[in-house]
Amino acid sequence: MDLVRKYSQVAAPRYTSYPPATKFTDNMAGVRFEDAIRDDNSPAAPNAAPTPLSIYFHLPFCETRCWYCGCTTLITQNHALADAYLDDLARELKLVSQRLDPRRRVTQLHLGGGTPTFLSPEQLRRLNDLARAHFTCAPDAEVSVEIDPRKFTREHVAALREFGATRASLGVQDTDGRVQLAVHRLQPRELNTQAVAWLREAGFNSINVDLIYGLPLQTASSFARTLDDSLALSPERFSVFSYAHVPWIKPAQRIFEDRGQLPDAEEKLAMFALAHERLTAAGFVDIGLDHFAKRDDELAVALREGTLQRNFQGYSTRGGASLYAFGMSSISQTPDAYWQNTKDLPAYHAALAEGRLPVARGLRLGDEDKRRRAIIMHVMCARRLDYAQMSAELGVNFEQAYARELASMGDLVADGIARLTPDGLEVTPDGAPLLRLVAMRFDAHLPKPAQAAHQHARAI
Repeated sequence: MDLVRKYSQVAAPRYTSYPPATKFTDNMAGVRFEDAIRDDNSPAAPNAAPTPLSIYFHLPFCETRCWYCGCTTLITQNHALADAYLDDLARELKLVSQRLDPRRRVTQLHLGGGTPTFLSPEQLRRLNDLARAHFTCAPDAEVSVEIDPRKFTREHVAALREFGATRASLGVQDTDGRVQLAVHRLQPRELNTQAVAWLREAGFNSINVDLIYGLPLQTASSFARTLDDSLALSPERFSVFSYAHVPWIKPAQRIFEDRGQLPDAEEKLAMFALAHERLTAAGFVDIGLDHFAKRDDELAVALREGTLQRNFQGYSTRGGASLYAFGMSSISQTPDAYWQNTKDLPAYHAALAEGRLPVARGLRLGDEDKRRRAIIMHVMCARRLDYAQMSAELGVNFEQAYARELASMGDLVADGIARLTPDGLEVTPDGAPLLRLVAMRFDAHLPKPAQAAHQHARAI
């Protein structure tokens, strides 16, 4: 906790990508995203299978605004808007899929938002039909969905199973009534229990619970009860996020400052420590950052075996796939580039109505960006860098090429966050909650500390 206390205020990218999305540009000619979308990296062997695909749909609608939320959302009670949005998704799917090799198979598909279960079961079935019309899923494809238990029915479960979904992430956040009232998200515990029961009954074999610490009126003791309530649901995974207070980006969060309800830094750290202690004691493995998984879960197995991956959806076991994201604000990723759709719904609709892809900004990676991305992802996923392995993978003498970065580790080594050996660098067990600090030392795009505070969330 002394280490966490010392470094918790450092602003650090989450490294779902490198370079981070804060470095994207609207100079789309320089990004050459048309080439990037085609992703024409031919297989190394003549008969090798084409690169697999990961598909993401951003479904931005919510009936009410949770005041802590930092996502790109549209608040409305009009569910008919989802029909028009599905029309746009149909156009976007056609424009993208016609640029791709039809032999490529989808190995991962995720519905996020917003609130995917804002869509009616019939609208979800239409989205499934659209996806299947343009892409072919592998037999073992991982299909997952984010669920709001407040907007969830048995009919939703049936429609999601038809989609092929077997993984669900439940937005719980906090089970204390006072906290729920303060953040404008009333959600009785019975709804969480009911949602899990329906999912289990339908054959969902992996359930994740999302929690947030650092919310208004939260205390360590109240958050302990939330942890108890959530453990009682017997999920396979937990995502325990630190509340990111960014009122200059999300004005709705200013209400927390006006009311003076936010816990102080020490109380927030106590909640983090409590979550880490309680979940690991309950048999969950600290995967990294905010993620915990049972020891026999795919994520925990991948961490042990060194095959863990990371992308815009967070940690994953499905590597080697190019990510194609659909819907407003969504971000796609191929080996050479990132590109993001516009966050403005009218602009998104107008582009597709004119037969144009609704891309607003992106980034073309240079060779050094790719090398540093590989290094940072090794730190974030494997928690170690083997010098010989990295030299072979990157085609350079790693120790020589990154001698300055390795030399900068002195303070992290002294504090027990990292360990340097003749063969490599390791993040220590004590340093695991702060592994972003190790990754940052290889980041050539870091802004100055004053700027970073307005671009990235704090390390804890």
